[in-house]
Amino acid sequence: MSSEVGTVAVLSDVHGVLPVLDAVLAEPDVVGADLVVVTGDHAAGPQPVEVLERLRSLGERAVLVRGNADRELVALARGGTTDIPDPVAPWAAAQLRPDDVALLDALPHPVELTVRGFGRVVFCHGTPRDDDEVVLVDSSLERWADVLGGLDDDVTTVVMGHTHMPFARLVDRRLCVNPGSVGMPYGRAGGSWALLRDGQVELRHTPVDVEAAVAAVAGGSAYPGAEEWARAYVTSANSDADALRVFGPRDGRLEMKGSLKQHGLTRRVDELMDDFGD
Repeated sequence: MSSEVGTVAVLSDVHGVLPVLDAVLAEPDVVGADLVVVTGDHAAGPQPVEVLERLRSLGERAVLVRGNADRELVALARGGTTDIPDPVAPWAAAQLRPDDVALLDALPHPVELTVRGFGRVVFCHGTPRDDDEVVLVDSSLERWADVLGGLDDDVTTVVMGHTHMPFARLVDRRLCVNPGSVGMPYGRAGGSWALLRDGQVELRHTPVDVEAAVAAVAGGSAYPGAEEWARAYVTSANSDADALRVFGPRDGRLEMKGSLKQHGLTRRVDELMDDFGD
Protein backbone atom coordinates (compact mmCIF):
# COMPACT_ATOMS: atom_id res chain seq x y z
CA MET A 1 0.00 0.00 0.00
CA SER A 2 1.75 3.14 -1.21
CA SER A 3 -0.60 5.86 0.09
CA GLU A 4 -0.28 7.10 3.64
CA VAL A 5 -2.72 5.72 6.18
CA GLY A 6 -3.77 7.35 9.42
CA THR A 7 -4.56 5.43 12.57
CA VAL A 8 -3.64 1.73 12.67
CA ALA A 9 -4.84 -0.75 15.28
CA VAL A 10 -2.51 -3.74 15.53
CA LEU A 11 -3.62 -7.12 16.82
CA SER A 12 -1.66 -10.36 16.85
CA ASP A 13 -1.80 -14.03 17.71
CA VAL A 14 -5.56 -14.47 17.89
CA HIS A 15 -5.08 -18.24 17.75
CA GLY A 16 -8.69 -19.06 17.06
CA VAL A 17 -10.19 -17.38 20.14
CA LEU A 18 -13.33 -15.58 19.00
CA PRO A 19 -14.73 -14.01 22.21
CA VAL A 20 -11.54 -12.09 23.00
CA LEU A 21 -11.16 -11.05 19.36
CA ASP A 22 -14.73 -9.70 19.43
CA ALA A 23 -13.99 -7.76 22.61
CA VAL A 24 -10.92 -6.12 21.07
CA LEU A 25 -12.66 -5.35 17.78
CA ALA A 26 -15.43 -3.61 19.76
CA GLU A 27 -12.98 -1.13 21.29
CA PRO A 28 -13.82 2.40 20.03
CA ASP A 29 -10.26 3.06 18.86
CA VAL A 30 -10.25 -0.20 16.91
CA VAL A 31 -13.63 0.57 15.37
CA GLY A 32 -12.36 4.02 14.42
CA ALA A 33 -8.98 2.94 13.07
CA ASP A 34 -8.33 3.33 9.37
CA LEU A 35 -6.75 -0.12 9.25
CA VAL A 36 -6.66 -3.16 11.50
CA VAL A 37 -3.39 -5.02 10.97
CA VAL A 38 -3.21 -8.53 12.41
CA THR A 39 0.35 -9.76 12.53
CA GLY A 40 -0.15 -13.49 12.18
CA ASP A 41 -1.22 -16.74 13.83
CA HIS A 42 -4.89 -16.14 13.23
CA ALA A 43 -6.54 -19.55 13.28
CA ALA A 44 -4.43 -22.16 15.13
CA GLY A 45 -6.81 -22.64 18.01
CA PRO A 46 -10.27 -23.94 18.94
CA GLN A 47 -12.38 -21.59 16.74
CA PRO A 48 -10.40 -21.32 13.50
CA VAL A 49 -13.20 -20.89 10.96
CA GLU A 50 -15.15 -18.50 13.17
CA VAL A 51 -12.13 -16.26 13.66
CA LEU A 52 -11.33 -16.17 9.95
CA GLU A 53 -14.95 -15.28 9.20
CA ARG A 54 -14.80 -12.45 11.72
CA LEU A 55 -11.60 -11.10 10.22
CA ARG A 56 -13.06 -11.33 6.72
CA SER A 57 -16.03 -9.27 7.91
CA LEU A 58 -13.70 -6.29 8.38
CA GLY A 59 -13.34 -6.10 4.62
CA GLU A 60 -10.61 -3.89 3.22
CA ARG A 61 -9.88 -2.43 6.66
CA ALA A 62 -8.18 -5.67 7.63
CA VAL A 63 -4.56 -6.33 6.68
CA LEU A 64 -3.62 -9.88 7.59
CA VAL A 65 0.04 -10.86 7.88
CA ARG A 66 1.21 -14.47 7.73
CA GLY A 67 2.40 -16.11 10.94
CA ASN A 68 4.30 -19.34 11.30
CA ALA A 69 1.18 -21.12 12.59
CA ASP A 70 -0.80 -19.96 9.52
CA ARG A 71 1.84 -21.44 7.24
CA GLU A 72 1.87 -24.65 9.27
CA LEU A 73 -1.94 -24.96 9.22
CA VAL A 74 -1.80 -24.81 5.43
CA ALA A 75 0.78 -27.59 5.40
CA LEU A 76 -1.34 -29.73 7.73
CA ALA A 77 -4.53 -29.08 5.75
CA ARG A 78 -2.75 -30.30 2.62
CA GLY A 79 -1.60 -33.52 4.25
CA GLY A 80 1.82 -32.44 5.45
CA THR A 81 3.39 -32.43 8.89
CA THR A 82 4.75 -29.69 11.15
CA ASP A 83 6.59 -29.29 14.43
CA ILE A 84 3.72 -27.54 16.23
CA PRO A 85 3.51 -29.19 19.67
CA ASP A 86 -0.08 -28.10 20.41
CA PRO A 87 -2.54 -30.88 19.42
CA VAL A 88 -5.15 -28.24 18.54
CA ALA A 89 -3.21 -27.44 15.35
CA PRO A 90 -4.02 -30.59 13.33
CA TRP A 91 -7.61 -30.39 14.54
CA ALA A 92 -7.86 -26.74 13.46
CA ALA A 93 -6.32 -27.54 10.08
CA ALA A 94 -8.92 -30.24 9.51
CA GLN A 95 -11.73 -27.71 10.11
CA LEU A 96 -10.55 -25.29 7.45
CA ARG A 97 -12.57 -25.00 4.26
CA PRO A 98 -10.79 -24.71 0.91
CA ASP A 99 -11.29 -20.93 0.89
CA ASP A 100 -9.79 -20.70 4.39
CA VAL A 101 -6.71 -22.64 3.28
CA ALA A 102 -6.40 -20.42 0.22
CA LEU A 103 -6.68 -17.30 2.37
CA LEU A 104 -3.94 -18.41 4.76
CA ASP A 105 -1.72 -19.60 1.94
CA ALA A 106 -1.90 -16.22 0.21
CA LEU A 107 -1.02 -14.12 3.27
CA PRO A 108 2.06 -11.93 2.83
CA HIS A 109 5.02 -11.66 5.18
CA PRO A 110 6.16 -9.03 5.92
CA VAL A 111 3.84 -6.14 5.05
CA GLU A 112 4.97 -2.53 4.73
CA LEU A 113 2.71 0.51 5.13
CA THR A 114 3.32 4.22 5.23
CA VAL A 115 1.66 5.46 8.41
CA ARG A 116 1.05 9.10 9.24
CA GLY A 117 3.48 10.32 11.87
CA PHE A 118 5.71 7.26 11.45
CA GLY A 119 6.70 6.97 7.81
CA ARG A 120 7.65 3.48 6.63
CA VAL A 121 6.42 0.77 9.01
CA VAL A 122 7.10 -2.94 8.57
CA PHE A 123 4.61 -5.39 10.07
CA CYS A 124 5.78 -8.97 10.54
CA HIS A 125 5.27 -12.00 12.74
CA GLY A 126 8.59 -13.24 14.11
CA THR A 127 11.02 -10.85 12.44
CA PRO A 128 10.93 -9.14 9.04
CA ARG A 129 13.02 -11.91 7.51
CA ASP A 130 11.48 -15.00 9.17
CA ASP A 131 7.99 -15.63 10.53
CA ASP A 132 9.28 -18.06 13.18
CA GLU A 133 12.36 -16.19 14.39
CA VAL A 134 12.42 -14.99 18.00
CA VAL A 135 13.43 -11.58 19.28
CA LEU A 136 12.51 -10.36 22.74
CA VAL A 137 12.33 -7.11 24.65
CA ASP A 138 15.58 -8.00 26.40
CA SER A 139 17.39 -9.43 23.39
CA SER A 140 20.86 -8.03 22.85
CA LEU A 141 21.46 -5.11 20.51
CA GLU A 142 23.61 -7.45 18.43
CA ARG A 143 20.64 -9.79 18.02
CA TRP A 144 18.37 -6.92 17.06
CA ALA A 145 20.93 -5.59 14.56
CA ASP A 146 21.11 -9.04 12.98
CA VAL A 147 17.37 -9.61 12.56
CA LEU A 148 16.71 -6.06 11.33
CA GLY A 149 19.81 -5.83 9.19
CA GLY A 150 18.00 -6.27 5.89
CA LEU A 151 15.74 -3.23 6.34
CA ASP A 152 16.26 0.10 4.62
CA ASP A 153 17.53 2.81 6.93
CA ASP A 154 14.35 4.86 6.53
CA VAL A 155 12.09 2.13 7.94
CA THR A 156 11.30 3.88 11.19
CA THR A 157 9.19 1.26 12.93
CA VAL A 158 8.88 -2.52 13.06
CA VAL A 159 5.78 -4.17 14.52
CA MET A 160 5.93 -7.89 15.24
CA GLY A 161 4.06 -10.65 17.07
CA HIS A 162 4.90 -14.30 17.75
CA THR A 163 6.01 -14.15 21.40
CA HIS A 164 2.65 -13.07 22.88
CA MET A 165 4.12 -10.40 25.19
CA PRO A 166 3.59 -6.66 24.60
CA PHE A 167 6.49 -4.23 24.52
CA ALA A 168 7.72 -1.08 22.82
CA ARG A 169 11.42 -0.21 22.74
CA LEU A 170 13.98 1.67 20.72
CA VAL A 171 16.65 -0.29 18.89
CA ASP A 172 19.38 2.05 17.66
CA ARG A 173 16.82 4.79 16.87
CA ARG A 174 14.27 2.41 15.33
CA LEU A 175 11.00 1.82 17.19
CA CYS A 176 10.15 -1.86 17.70
CA VAL A 177 6.71 -2.87 18.96
CA ASN A 178 4.99 -6.10 19.90
CA PRO A 179 1.26 -5.67 20.58
CA GLY A 180 1.05 -8.92 22.56
CA SER A 181 -1.55 -11.61 21.96
CA VAL A 182 -5.32 -11.55 21.67
CA GLY A 183 -5.99 -15.24 22.21
CA MET A 184 -2.94 -16.68 24.01
CA PRO A 185 -1.55 -13.93 26.23
CA TYR A 186 1.40 -14.54 28.51
CA GLY A 187 1.30 -12.60 31.76
CA ARG A 188 -2.16 -11.03 31.78
CA ALA A 189 -5.53 -12.38 30.66
CA GLY A 190 -7.48 -10.32 28.16
CA GLY A 191 -6.71 -9.00 24.70
CA SER A 192 -3.47 -7.09 24.18
CA TRP A 193 -3.14 -4.84 21.13
CA ALA A 194 -1.48 -1.61 20.03
CA LEU A 195 -2.54 1.67 18.46
CA LEU A 196 -0.35 3.63 16.04
CA ARG A 197 -1.65 7.20 15.88
CA ASP A 198 0.03 10.49 14.99
CA GLY A 199 3.53 9.18 15.58
CA GLN A 200 2.71 7.71 18.98
CA VAL A 201 2.44 4.03 19.96
CA GLU A 202 -0.02 3.07 22.67
CA LEU A 203 0.03 -0.43 24.12
CA ARG A 204 -3.57 -1.26 24.93
CA HIS A 205 -5.28 -4.02 26.89
CA THR A 206 -8.92 -5.09 26.67
CA PRO A 207 -10.10 -6.81 29.87
CA VAL A 208 -12.58 -9.64 29.51
CA ASP A 209 -14.69 -11.77 31.80
CA VAL A 210 -12.25 -14.68 31.74
CA GLU A 211 -14.70 -17.33 32.90
CA ALA A 212 -17.24 -16.19 30.33
CA ALA A 213 -14.59 -16.25 27.62
CA VAL A 214 -13.54 -19.78 28.57
CA ALA A 215 -17.19 -20.87 28.52
CA ALA A 216 -17.72 -19.21 25.13
CA VAL A 217 -14.73 -21.00 23.65
CA ALA A 218 -15.79 -24.34 25.15
CA GLY A 219 -19.36 -23.90 23.97
CA GLY A 220 -18.46 -22.55 20.56
CA SER A 221 -15.90 -25.16 19.55
CA ALA A 222 -16.14 -28.81 18.59
CA TYR A 223 -12.53 -29.36 19.64
CA PRO A 224 -12.62 -32.15 22.28
CA GLY A 225 -10.17 -30.34 24.54
CA ALA A 226 -11.59 -26.85 24.05
CA GLU A 227 -12.26 -26.04 27.70
CA GLU A 228 -8.90 -27.38 28.87
CA TRP A 229 -7.15 -25.44 26.09
CA ALA A 230 -8.99 -22.24 26.98
CA ARG A 231 -8.17 -22.63 30.68
CA ALA A 232 -4.51 -22.96 29.82
CA TYR A 233 -4.28 -20.09 27.33
CA VAL A 234 -7.22 -17.69 27.59
CA THR A 235 -6.68 -17.41 31.35
CA SER A 236 -2.96 -16.69 30.82
CA ALA A 237 -1.92 -19.59 33.02
CA ASN A 238 1.63 -19.06 31.76
CA SER A 239 3.29 -15.85 32.95
CA ASP A 240 5.53 -13.57 30.94
CA ALA A 241 8.44 -14.83 33.08
CA ASP A 242 7.60 -18.40 32.08
CA ALA A 243 7.48 -17.38 28.43
CA LEU A 244 10.78 -15.51 28.57
CA ARG A 245 12.46 -18.58 30.02
CA VAL A 246 11.12 -20.68 27.15
CA PHE A 247 11.75 -18.22 24.34
CA GLY A 248 15.07 -16.90 25.64
CA PRO A 249 17.22 -19.75 24.33
CA ARG A 250 15.82 -19.10 20.84
CA ASP A 251 16.99 -15.49 20.53
CA GLY A 252 20.72 -16.22 20.26
CA ARG A 253 21.70 -15.45 23.84
CA LEU A 254 23.07 -18.95 24.39
CA GLU A 255 25.31 -18.60 21.35
CA MET A 256 26.55 -15.26 22.70
CA LYS A 257 27.37 -16.84 26.07
CA GLY A 258 29.30 -19.60 24.32
CA SER A 259 31.25 -17.05 22.29
CA LEU A 260 32.21 -15.16 25.43
CA LYS A 261 33.49 -18.36 27.00
CA GLN A 262 35.53 -19.22 23.92
CA HIS A 263 37.22 -15.83 24.03
CA GLY A 264 38.61 -16.53 27.49
CA LEU A 265 36.85 -13.87 29.52
CA THR A 266 37.89 -14.23 33.14
CA ARG A 267 34.55 -13.29 34.69
CA ARG A 268 31.87 -15.90 34.84
CA VAL A 269 29.61 -15.48 31.84
CA ASP A 270 26.48 -15.93 33.90
CA GLU A 271 27.50 -13.06 36.18
CA LEU A 272 28.21 -10.87 33.18
CA MET A 273 24.79 -11.57 31.74
CA ASP A 274 23.20 -10.79 35.11
CA ASP A 275 25.06 -7.47 35.30
CA PHE A 276 23.56 -6.29 32.02
CA GLY A 277 20.12 -7.76 32.57
CA ASP A 278 20.23 -10.07 29.54
